[in-house]
Amino acid sequence: MNTSMRSSTLSYESGTLFSTKAWAGITAVAALFAALPALNLIVPPGHSLYVSSFTIALIGKFMCYAMAALALDLVWGYAGILSLGHGLFFALGGYGMGMYLMRAGKPSPEIVPDFMTFLSWKTYPWFWSFTEHFWYAMLLVLIVPGLLAFIFGYFAFRSRIKGVYFSIITQALTFAAMLLFFRNETGFGGNNGFTDFKRILGFDITSPQTRAVLYWTTLGALVGSLVLGRAVMQSKLGRVLTAIRDAESRLRFLGYEPLGFKLFVWTLSAVICGIAGALYVPQVGIINPGEMSTENSIEMVIWVATGGRGTLIGPIIGAGTINGLKTWFTSVFPEFWLYALGLIFVLVTLFLPQGIVGLVRKLGRGDKGQTS
Repeated sequence: MNTSMRSSTLSYESGTLFSTKAWAGITAVAALFAALPALNLIVPPGHSLYVSSFTIALIGKFMCYAMAALALDLVWGYAGILSLGHGLFFALGGYGMGMYLMRAGKPSPEIVPDFMTFLSWKTYPWFWSFTEHFWYAMLLVLIVPGLLAFIFGYFAFRSRIKGVYFSIITQALTFAAMLLFFRNETGFGGNNGFTDFKRILGFDITSPQTRAVLYWTTLGALVGSLVLGRAVMQSKLGRVLTAIRDAESRLRFLGYEPLGFKLFVWTLSAVICGIAGALYVPQVGIINPGEMSTENSIEMVIWVATGGRGTLIGPIIGAGTINGLKTWFTSVFPEFWLYALGLIFVLVTLFLPQGIVGLVRKLGRGDKGQTS
């Protein structure tokens, strides 16, 4: 199948996925999830409709993972750029939020945390400046992952590094950053990271009302990322990215320079991933260098592959499915989870190459064929 035919097929499938009926389903599911915090706030404990605070925090965490998976799908599913380092962007966004939360929970924002006292630091280092302000921390959440992705991507794409070599370099970059953040003298809490958060924007971070607002904010960010991703991929830019994935050399021969297109989607993906990390931290209550581990980045790839690469909605489904299984499996057979995760990836690769969304489409076409 030539490039134009593959691009047409992808556009057709994406259009089918986001038809009016599909959007109605997405809206209904989003409304259902939006109602869950109300069942926690209004319904008394013990009632059959009561949703626990633990469940609200757990689903909020899953939605942050879903945003990260969607961000990865933008570069891997549509541009063919396989990153094994998106955990770095996720963690950097989390650290940006964590720096604000560490200072917001102190009686005075100038009081240094315990890990700095241990190092005999009496004042915050220069890169902590202004982090007591929420708006500045949010700028860090956007700028730091985006700027790092832009600089790294510029040199990598300009050098025409791609395929497995690009994946290995992103993995090495993430691993190097993790080792750096593990060092106490870097000023990010070492292996313990940031924890013991107390307040956000003046509100108790553990109160059910604050948890509900964080949950709704995360849901809104996830839906917004989905809408933005669809808008990008349905545009001419999206078609060029698909052409880069399928036949970059031919696209260059036709007069297009892939550098700018790849750099844009790569940076956008990193920013979305950083926002997901920032929303993750106040709901989970901790951020440490473990979030930069290569295992986390590889798990993101498995989420995308399981849900359906190049579909936008598939990674969201995959992230929810895999993490739901992980929550159950680690409570029953914690020592066997990594084996189960590897088995899932192998089975998906062999029997569901288009993921869960591909299976649903196949079953839908089969039903239509029988009906006709």
